[in-house]
Amino acid sequence: METAVQTHSRGSAEYKRSRLHYRNRKALWCWLFIAPQLTLFLFFTVYPIAMSYVYAFFDWSGYGPLHAFIGWDNFRETLTDPLFWNAFRNSLVFMVCLVGIQVPLALLTALLLNADWMRGKVIYRTIYFLPVVTTTAVVGLVMRFIFGAYKGLVNEMLLRIGIIPKPIDWLGSADTALLIVILVGIWKSFGMKLIYWLAGIQSLPKELFEAARIDGASHLQLFRYITMPLLIPVGSVILLVSAVNALHVFDLVKSMTEGGPAFKTDMVDVYIYRYAFAGKGEARIGFASAAGVIYGIAVMMISLLLGLFVRLSGGRKSAGG
Repeated sequence: METAVQTHSRGSAEYKRSRLHYRNRKALWCWLFIAPQLTLFLFFTVYPIAMSYVYAFFDWSGYGPLHAFIGWDNFRETLTDPLFWNAFRNSLVFMVCLVGIQVPLALLTALLLNADWMRGKVIYRTIYFLPVVTTTAVVGLVMRFIFGAYKGLVNEMLLRIGIIPKPIDWLGSADTALLIVILVGIWKSFGMKLIYWLAGIQSLPKELFEAARIDGASHLQLFRYITMPLLIPVGSVILLVSAVNALHVFDLVKSMTEGGPAFKTDMVDVYIYRYAFAGKGEARIGFASAAGVIYGIAVMMISLLLGLFVRLSGGRKSAGG
């Protein structure tokens, strides 16, 4: 009896050791496959972000050692620079307009594409998603030709129809440049929000809609009392992702207007780039880092406020339901 128990104990111990060895080998292989991506992430994302907090306290051009420690001077200069607040205001306007127009419009389009009577859904989804996979810099350059002051496609069409008497410099006018950038930004990322909404709508339980139709609910009632409440979690994520992404619009603005005319389309990302790499004279990496830190904190606070607003709105809706 004792021999059998000892044999069973040894067998259990060997089994546990083999399982532990297998898990360790599996974990080792996982880390080996993750290591290249993790290394790139640490060197090209984590390290630059961490060092930007260090550079912000130095008057540094990007060359040579860090000697000129100036404390909070870069932060004070940034916060008192009218061009920074102009770029910050433009970034907020771009974000509010893009989210306020794009997210509801993408929801309505997703509802149409999800309707049973809609034909050619795959074709429409492909058409809407094509701008998303197109390089933003290429889109910006193409839009410069489309909205060009002379021989631009938009001006040629409007002149032929007779809507405008003479060509309009859409991207060179302070009255229209930001509007055009916003419209192009909405069009460029519209397909991604559409896919998000479609995924959320198609995950809803069909039994609820069938039961509501049997009870005589109209399409508007289905949308108001079933679709929208169930889409609140998905909508919250879409809202936050859209807002954060809209606050970083460097490549589109850089390729379309470079922040002009007269800084009317200047965004904080372009403002930081101009001082860090493309400014006249010596580069100011320290000053640009301070601006980046301030803007990063602002984006984080905006994200937290949006998250809190969405959470409170969802809680009130759930309590009311």
